[in-house]
Amino acid sequence: MDLFLILGIVLGALAVVVGMIVKGASVSVLLNPAAAIIILVGTTAAVMNSFPKNEFLNIPKILGALIKEKKGQDPVVIVKQFVEMSQQARKDGLLSLEPEAAKAENPFLKKSLELVIDGTDRDLIREILEMEIAAVEERHHAGAAIFSAAGSYAPTLGVLGAVIGLIGALGNLEDTEVLGHMIAAAFVATLFGIFLGYVVCHPIASRLKRKSAIEVNNMQIVLEGALSLHGGENAGTLKMKLAGMLNSKDRAKLEGNSTATQRKDQ
Repeated sequence: MDLFLILGIVLGALAVVVGMIVKGASVSVLLNPAAAIIILVGTTAAVMNSFPKNEFLNIPKILGALIKEKKGQDPVVIVKQFVEMSQQARKDGLLSLEPEAAKAENPFLKKSLELVIDGTDRDLIREILEMEIAAVEERHHAGAAIFSAAGSYAPTLGVLGAVIGLIGALGNLEDTEVLGHMIAAAFVATLFGIFLGYVVCHPIASRLKRKSAIEVNNMQIVLEGALSLHGGENAGTLKMKLAGMLNSKDRAKLEGNSTATQRKDQ
């Protein structure tokens, strides 16, 4: 589970509460059901009006994917697997990779290996896998777009909530104490809207985009690795090619693991 996202949201909420206390504002003013209804229900309605039913109903699944860490997604492990499979394939043939395909946790890796083992044409393998990558990118883009839209709607609805609160406050001009409390409560909707938009929704959209970029890069590594296996490339060349698709930290990790393995073998 990715707890860093939850920690960030909690930290943002604490910043708001502590800031109010330091400024001498009453935290009890945040207990405003009307403001919460306007922001949460209003934002939900706006998103419903902006996206098709199937995409809207997919939100719980998107949140689940956001929090959960997928198995078989470490790029260094993927590269090491392909290096080992390349050595095995050159020694015993591509059919010897069937056990590796059967136990693969990564569905895309499993599919790629099956295509290679079945002797599918190289260009067709590339076409099939690139189409799947494009479909994943499109699906991820749609998920991020929902939260980007919600992040834009929530602050505006906060202004709407403040206007509604001020309309109610102006009906109590004769009682200054009640008037002051109602004006303070009116702006709680704005606070909720800004918080939901810029501490929750927009960051979630950014995180979805980043996770998508990482997953797509891993899929590209699998694609190139599968094509290298299909072409019978040696393990050294394959490793150099796939290592070039890693960031500097992962590349150093890969080289460190390789050095440690060589020392162990010696």
